[in-house]
Amino acid sequence: MNIIRHIPNTLTCLNLISGMAGIYFVLEGHIYYGAYFILLAAFFDFFDGFAARMLKVSSDIGKELDSLADLVTFGVLPAFIIFKMMMDINNESYLPFITFLIGVFSAIRLAKFNVDTRQTERFIGLPTPANALLLSALPFTALHVEWVADLLINNYFLAGLSVVMSLLLVAEIPLIALKFKNFGVKDNIYRYLVLLISIVSVLWLGLGGIPLVIISYVGLSLIENAILKNTQG
Repeated sequence: MNIIRHIPNTLTCLNLISGMAGIYFVLEGHIYYGAYFILLAAFFDFFDGFAARMLKVSSDIGKELDSLADLVTFGVLPAFIIFKMMMDINNESYLPFITFLIGVFSAIRLAKFNVDTRQTERFIGLPTPANALLLSALPFTALHVEWVADLLINNYFLAGLSVVMSLLLVAEIPLIALKFKNFGVKDNIYRYLVLLISIVSVLWLGLGGIPLVIISYVGLSLIENAILKNTQG
C-alpha cells in the first residue's frame, strides 16, 4: 500500500525530469527535442492525476508538486525554446529575454488555478500544457508551411508571440470544456469542431498541426462565448 500511494507523485516527478531534460537539449541546440519532452511530460501529467483518482491517494503535497513540475515543463521549457530560437537569430540582442515572461506568467497561471474555484468545469485562460505544446510545435509547423518558417526567423514576431501567449495564460477567457455530458450535436457542436480540427491538423502536419489545434480551440471558445453572451443578453 505504501508503494501504491507514491505512484502518482512518481509520475509527477517523471514529468519534472522530462522538463529538465528538455531544457538541457534545447540549450544544446536541439529545439525539436523540446516538443518531444513536452509531449512526454503531458503524458505523465495526465496519468498522475488519473492514477491519484483511481487509487484514491490524492494529497495536498501531490497537488503542489504537480504545479511545480508543470512550471518547469510547461513554463520554463517553452520559454527556453523561444529564447534559443531568438538567440540563434541574433545573440547580441537583449530582446530574447522577453521570453522569460512565458515562465513568469505560467507561474501566475498555475497559482491562480490552484485557488480559483471557477475552473472545475471550464478553464479560464489558456492552460500551461496547451501553451507549451503550441510554442514547442511551431518549428515542426515551419517544416511544412513556408510563411510560418519566415515568421520564425523574425525576432520581433517571436517577441510579440511571447507577450501574447503570456497574456493568454492569465486572460479571463472561459475555454470550451471538452467533457461531454451527452453526445448530441447541438449541445456539443464546438467540442466536435475542436476534435475534427485536431484530427485533420495532426493527420496533415503531424506535430506541426498542434499550433493550429490550440489556435482553433481558443478561437472557437471566443465564438462560443460571444454567442452565449448575445443569447443571454
